[in-house]
Amino acid sequence: MSKKELNTVKEVLFWSYANLAMSHTAVERRQVKYETFNYMIRAKLFKGLVDETMNIRTMFDDEKIKLLSGSKCSYCGSTENLSLDHIFAKKLGGKDEGDNLIYACQSCNSSKGKKDLMEWMDYKKTFPPLMILRRYLKLVVIYCVENNLMEYSVSELKNQKHPFNIEYVPVSYPKPNSLVLVAE
Repeated sequence: MSKKELNTVKEVLFWSYANLAMSHTAVERRQVKYETFNYMIRAKLFKGLVDETMNIRTMFDDEKIKLLSGSKCSYCGSTENLSLDHIFAKKLGGKDEGDNLIYACQSCNSSKGKKDLMEWMDYKKTFPPLMILRRYLKLVVIYCVENNLMEYSVSELKNQKHPFNIEYVPVSYPKPNSLVLVAE
């Protein structure tokens, strides 16, 4: 499926989430490239999400990972000068809730500032750790469902102010050997 065929916010978000599942499986298996099995995971999950026969995982799983990964920057892995960072910046409407908070070193937190996470990653020319991207995508989906934005066209959403930028939601992912699950 090409980016051109993804017309609604729902399609973009669910395609990105399905790509995330495909990538996660490949990284866990230490694959160098994507294989048929990975593409099948993506296709089945995307169809299930769009048809509403499947759901994205809850934030509970992400909270467990956050707790188990310890006190390190979620972006770069540093253990120095840590603070809490809002995935959705407060200045953009992000909430002071555990689901929206992760550890970040002072350098990453300052650099990201109030930018959209994916916009900041694009600026840095890097792809986020998959567990951070998973959390981000869940927040975007929750926000869009709560604000009845899922059926909007991507072009309609581009001209509105939200705590994320739909143009930066990844619809294609790098090769699995260049991805990490959590910052190291």
